[in-house]
Amino acid sequence: MENHLKNIRNFCIIAHIDHGKSTLADRFLEVTGTIEKRNMKHGQMLDSMDLEQERGITIKLTPVRMDWTYEGENYILNLIDTPGHVDFMYEVSRSLAACEGAILLIDATQGIQAQTLANSYMAIEHDLTIIPVINKIDLPAADVPKVLKELENAFGIKPEDVIAVSAKDGTNVEKVLEAVIKRVPAPTSLNENNEIKGLIFDSVFDSYRGVVAYVRLKSGEVKRGDTIYFVSNREKVEVLEVGYFKPTYFAADKLSSGEVGYIVTGLKEVAQARVGDTVWSPGNLHIDIKDAVALPGYKEVNPYVFASVFCVDGDDYPALREALQKLRLNDAALTFEPEQSTALGQGFRCGFLGLLHLDIVQERLEREYNLNLVVTAPGVSHILMYTDGHEATISTPSQMPDRSFINGVKEPWAKLEVVSPKEYIGELMELTQKRRGIYQSMQYINENRVILLFEIPLISIIIDFYDKLKSISSGYASMNYEMIEFREEDLVKLDILIAGEKVDALSAIVHKSEAHYIGGVLAKKLKEVIPKEMFEIAIQAAIGSKVVARETISAYKKDVTAKLYGGDRTRKDKLLNKQKEGKKRMKQVGRVTLPQDAFMAILKK
Repeated sequence: MENHLKNIRNFCIIAHIDHGKSTLADRFLEVTGTIEKRNMKHGQMLDSMDLEQERGITIKLTPVRMDWTYEGENYILNLIDTPGHVDFMYEVSRSLAACEGAILLIDATQGIQAQTLANSYMAIEHDLTIIPVINKIDLPAADVPKVLKELENAFGIKPEDVIAVSAKDGTNVEKVLEAVIKRVPAPTSLNENNEIKGLIFDSVFDSYRGVVAYVRLKSGEVKRGDTIYFVSNREKVEVLEVGYFKPTYFAADKLSSGEVGYIVTGLKEVAQARVGDTVWSPGNLHIDIKDAVALPGYKEVNPYVFASVFCVDGDDYPALREALQKLRLNDAALTFEPEQSTALGQGFRCGFLGLLHLDIVQERLEREYNLNLVVTAPGVSHILMYTDGHEATISTPSQMPDRSFINGVKEPWAKLEVVSPKEYIGELMELTQKRRGIYQSMQYINENRVILLFEIPLISIIIDFYDKLKSISSGYASMNYEMIEFREEDLVKLDILIAGEKVDALSAIVHKSEAHYIGGVLAKKLKEVIPKEMFEIAIQAAIGSKVVARETISAYKKDVTAKLYGGDRTRKDKLLNKQKEGKKRMKQVGRVTLPQDAFMAILKK
């Protein structure tokens, strides 16, 4: 092994949301002297965004290099952060691929949760050394023996291998760092011919430097002025600067094999240096970029969840476009294209990795760019199988043609893991079956808690499934999902017609068996928010020409006989018939003006 490699340790922390990952990272920074305690003005030093601080989650990962002396030797400890939500699972997988070890952090009061399981299995697939750590032992509700038993049942981890800590108080934190040095293997170099190969585990856009790629170098060394390539798009760049994370940028002369650091590329979009791509240079090899072998695991992340974003004030449209363009600079997974709505005006159809990603983008647009937004109910992408044999992906129901042009429709399905106390099994089974879920398996992790595994359509879990899950289980259940494939289902386009006119913004692609129920719910909601007119308004939900649900808003009735007194009955009948004829004519030429409130009631999250 190269001499400089033996004292390097590359590791990450994997945990469920709010189990103390960022707090433990703060203690590492203190113990190793990377940041002095007086300079730690707030908690979660690696979570720099206000949203991350408020929600207690990691949205954008931040790596850090720590220097620590143990038993007379100096060690370089590279902590590679991982995002804290299922929406960013691909980024988590690339962070794991850049490490040799992982700290598995579990809350002593909550035990193993769904996301803990998913990330742990992923770490095992990457052959990482797992260091199990139980956090929050200082809390009165902590139950360490119970969590030890769960770890043994779920992963076969022996109790003596587990370290119990309090990240808040700093109890036993040094023992975790000792375990990283003793248990995690040092990195190895891939080859000896100076070929440069490095994994991009994240990339960010800097206003002054362009794209900065966060790299774990697998072989060779990179220094300022070198020419490197990105294998996926064969982009050629000159290295403007290299360095380490302290946790801010710290420029260095070179990056060597086994080390973690950054490369300033000067590129204008993060999409040119995608997460998971390979940084490459031939070294002593005489081969072309097209023959370069990339590191395994790279894929382009495509959005599965789509929603339309409109400004409440139409004059803010240019500001919304500019804001989305700026967010896109740092988020290659965010997609958007212009969209026009009769009722809501100009906006954008945006693609997201999941609901949290959508929520974060919406919150940042409203906070950082001071925009007042209307966001439509999220939907998913579908694959249409046309009669001529070709397939096409659509992101909105209005793109779906007449049924006669297509043979079938595929929708995305997900693998769903639910961890719950056993007394809620029946209600959870009922909830998933109502959403077309298919039960797969059940495993007990202790005498009171189970892991339930389902396959379920993605659309069934992206809107209110999580809220229902928490409600049923009194907040004790947790869930994790992962996209598996597109499956052909009996899906139809449900159109909403108001006074005989289709309203594209309210169309939806639904399962045929649920069309009647969903149509009825939409029609009832619209009846509540659309104001009355001088004529009767029909609200219909239809599949093609077949109406599956209908509600009617009755007309205003003016008392045309109020001025009459006495006289023959025929005088009153004459006025009422005249009113009836007038309403008939009005209905023929009358158009319903939908207020924005109607769309907000249906569409706004």
